[in-house]
Amino acid sequence: MIIGGFEKTSLLDYPSRIAAVVFTCGCNFRCGYCHNPSLITEKSGIEEEVFFDFLQKRRGLLDAVVISGGEPCLQRDLYDFIKKIKEMGFLVKLDTNGTNPKLLERLISDSLIDYAAMDIKATLSKYEKITGVRVDSSKILESISILKTFEKKYEFRTTVVKSMLSTDDFTEIGRLISGAETYYLQRFVPDVTLDKKFAFEKTYSNEEFDSIIKILKPFINNIFLR
Repeated sequence: MIIGGFEKTSLLDYPSRIAAVVFTCGCNFRCGYCHNPSLITEKSGIEEEVFFDFLQKRRGLLDAVVISGGEPCLQRDLYDFIKKIKEMGFLVKLDTNGTNPKLLERLISDSLIDYAAMDIKATLSKYEKITGVRVDSSKILESISILKTFEKKYEFRTTVVKSMLSTDDFTEIGRLISGAETYYLQRFVPDVTLDKKFAFEKTYSNEEFDSIIKILKPFINNIFLR
């Protein structure tokens, strides 16, 4: 595993649980608004032993480990890494962009993840524009289908940059994940980003988000704004 760093304690990343968050290096997307641009390219980072030594000391204090990135499913050792965490008694949440449905399905079928969060970047027609790379949409669709039958907790989520997603786009996104249990709309906050021009971008107002939620309600059970 190529680990870029980890957050020792989070009360936000795994709902209702105290978690550590580990960030893997490497991503196959190049979203301009990415707030972890330092993780995009693979590089040497923290040794696994350092992370597992930390976990050993936090047994009984932490409930879970969130594996984020970057894109964790690019890591060749992810399966064994998660298995080791589970053997230590922790719950595991996986954050993914959905481009590796085979690994996602294997992790689910082997009961190695307890919560999954998948980014829905856009409507399928806008995926390549927003991610900056060619995207196999069939893999995105397959991962969506896998999660919608996941018997444990899962969520879909979209970081919303106003200039990149129109209100009309959310009708198509609603259809894309129709029947999903939970969907989070995430306000884009200008900060450190891969493309510096996003420092001048903005998201929708609360009133506009209320309208977007009304568009989505016919398709999704629970919609939240972060």
